[in-house]
Amino acid sequence: MSYCRQEGKDKIIFVTKEDHETPSSAELVADDPDDPYEEQGLILPNGDINWNCPCLGGMASGPCGEQFKSAFSCFHYSTEEIKGSDCVDQFRAMQECMQKYPDLYPQEDENDEKEKSSKDLEDTPVEASVAKEEKGSS
Repeated sequence: MSYCRQEGKDKIIFVTKEDHETPSSAELVADDPDDPYEEQGLILPNGDINWNCPCLGGMASGPCGEQFKSAFSCFHYSTEEIKGSDCVDQFRAMQECMQKYPDLYPQEDENDEKEKSSKDLEDTPVEASVAKEEKGSS
């Protein structure tokens, strides 16, 4: 028996072998050559953001899509001296959302990065020679 269920944003469809044996009745629609979003890039000719641009990597439609759109729009349309400085709240909301989905939005741990760069500096010969000179001059 075929059935369908919704889990969050996903729709899960279960079908039987018999369902697969009948030909599909789906009709494919040819690409519209007049589609204004086709191959336009991130910014449309009128200056609006093309949320369908593959360059966004699906960020506009993920679980934090609305927060991403809000932050990106704010930055894009910002007229502040330091572009985007008026968008801190929107970017904070986007970051808070992304932290709820670490599997979808992996983040580098800042402490790991700091420890790694500190260790790299300790291991460099220049640092070791400076430390020896400081000890010898005291």
